[in-house]
Amino acid sequence: MAQASRIEWTESTWNPVAGCTKVSAGCKNCYAERMSKRLAAMARADQAAGRDPERKGKYLHVIDRRGQWNGNIFLDYPALGDPLRWRSPRIVFVNSMSDLFHENVPLDFIRAVFDVMNRCPQHTFQVLTKRPHLAAEYSGELCWTQNIWMGTTVENATVTHRVQTLRRTGAHIKFLSLEPLLGAIPRLPLSGIDWVIVGGESGPGARPMKPEWVRQIRDRCLAQGVPFFFKQWGGVTKKWSGRVLDGRIWDEKPESNCLIHGGSRFATQSG
Repeated sequence: MAQASRIEWTESTWNPVAGCTKVSAGCKNCYAERMSKRLAAMARADQAAGRDPERKGKYLHVIDRRGQWNGNIFLDYPALGDPLRWRSPRIVFVNSMSDLFHENVPLDFIRAVFDVMNRCPQHTFQVLTKRPHLAAEYSGELCWTQNIWMGTTVENATVTHRVQTLRRTGAHIKFLSLEPLLGAIPRLPLSGIDWVIVGGESGPGARPMKPEWVRQIRDRCLAQGVPFFFKQWGGVTKKWSGRVLDGRIWDEKPESNCLIHGGSRFATQSG
């Protein structure tokens, strides 16, 4: 079952894994945890009313009564085949509600996810992790077809080591998600990187993002020919803050059908 997404840099989400654990500062106000709390509450309401919670029920396994991750990971085997049934090509964010390379996701299950992606060349799959060391460790065991993009989250300068680790994966297109951007990253390494997404934190407790942090990264991307995508300013009320940076919307994306590594080939949908 495909879920249309309001995330600006993708089109759909596919969640064969549910549940996660927090590993760094960017996880503090986890969107997936908040959404899982809502879905678990809906599943409980369905059960109380004698209804089948359907796939919402998987979130009951990963969220505790306080609405926080309970440390469990749920492998949704029935969801594995979903992309095989989608006829129209689409861009798919893989595991928006978890991390495919979480320590508790078995390599055999990761292989099964990759097998589905390999069999669906009409779709572009965007895999994002805060654990690129495991993606790199497993890389030789996986088939990296060109429709699989691999990314890592870099929320501040203390985790830029993730970029070097990401480079060790076999992905043809490698990208960085600097969201939530929590501090300046003046020396963001971009060699071997094909796309950079920047965004501020949104929702309850959102931490501020300074414009100069964003401009510094944008200018570095422009200088090195790396497509730059500005997702949002963030804040408690995202729709009011918008996503205009210096008078324009930055919607640059790598071409999905070519190999690029820090070069100048990219598609732009900017205003």
